[in-house]
Amino acid sequence: MVSVLIVNDQSLQRHGLRMLLAAEPGLTVTGEAASGAEAVRMSAALNPCVVLMAGPSGADDIEAIRRIARPTPHLSPTPGPGRAAGSGSPPRVLVLTSAGEEGYAHAALRAGAGGFLLTDAAPDELTAALRVVAAGDAVITPALTRSLIDAVRRQHTVRPLERDFGLDTLTGRERDVLVAVASGWSNAEIAERLSIAPTTVKSHVSHILTKIGARARVQAVAFAYESGLVRPAA
Repeated sequence: MVSVLIVNDQSLQRHGLRMLLAAEPGLTVTGEAASGAEAVRMSAALNPCVVLMAGPSGADDIEAIRRIARPTPHLSPTPGPGRAAGSGSPPRVLVLTSAGEEGYAHAALRAGAGGFLLTDAAPDELTAALRVVAAGDAVITPALTRSLIDAVRRQHTVRPLERDFGLDTLTGRERDVLVAVASGWSNAEIAERLSIAPTTVKSHVSHILTKIGARARVQAVAFAYESGLVRPAA
């Protein structure tokens, strides 16, 4: 059972999401929060599988995502509904965001969000995304991925990281794959252009994410630019 904490500042929207999710087999709503601060408190108390951030974007939400995804020791979650006994892992965060809010999505990824959907997503897309994120995988729509890549490329300056933070641990082939990912290529395109199998590309991407401490593909894109491995186009 995937337990979900709904976060939205509008009571009617929270009610609608609760009705939608409650009707879906395998999903249960463990609580509702009207603000980021309330979501942090309830997340620590209930430890749901997924926190669904479905409200307006803002700096408070970014801080809430950070505190939910990376809780301080004294706020470490205890097992909640749908969580294995003894599980101390923090909830995953799925964010609903509007088109044109790439800056917010980028900041949320940095804070630890595990997935994104646009607010016009279909109900079945939302329920599927909740299951995927709960399983530990990332969910980011292709359109948003492209927008985020473009947003990173438009940055006027790239500040090299003060430390490699994993860049020096990448093999030559992994760097090639990371450059290709940062260029917006799909796994199939990377496989074709680098003359390797798609399964090998998937394995490389998984290893890259682990080595640089990233949860999602778009975080790897940001890392590629910020580390100086890839430079924004003029």
